[in-house]
Amino acid sequence: MNDRGLMRKAIELSIENIKNGGGPFGAVIAKDGEIIATGTNRVTADNDPTAHAEVNAIRKACQTLKTFDLSGCTIYTSCEPCPMCLAAIYWAHIDKIYYGNNKKDAADMGFDDSYIYDELNLPVEKRTKLMNELLPEEAIKAFQLWDNTEDKTEY
Repeated sequence: MNDRGLMRKAIELSIENIKNGGGPFGAVIAKDGEIIATGTNRVTADNDPTAHAEVNAIRKACQTLKTFDLSGCTIYTSCEPCPMCLAAIYWAHIDKIYYGNNKKDAADMGFDDSYIYDELNLPVEKRTKLMNELLPEEAIKAFQLWDNTEDKTEY
């Protein structure tokens, strides 16, 4: 399937998902033009704020391919990814992103992520969510153990 067909599938999923009690978002992950996984937004249906279409598709693609590294894959999403989804796409090493609606379109519908982008640009001490380092001298032990583990799977 070509890029346009894969994007149309993501858009179709976003429309169907509204009828199934979810948000207006759909995503498709493909490799070599073949669909590996799809996802829809199930935030309100599943009471899970991380259940965005892209994250759900990434989870399914990783299970299907039995890997956490989706290099060589492309994601087609009905809307420009939010900061969480964009970070997940980067962590998954997905090569390309195609999106339909942009973040302004999403904001116009009440899905405004700009406050998150704004927060990320602030120094930690100026963010609206309190963030304080606590027990770093204890927490570092896990990193030291990781660093000294020879048979670890790096990611």
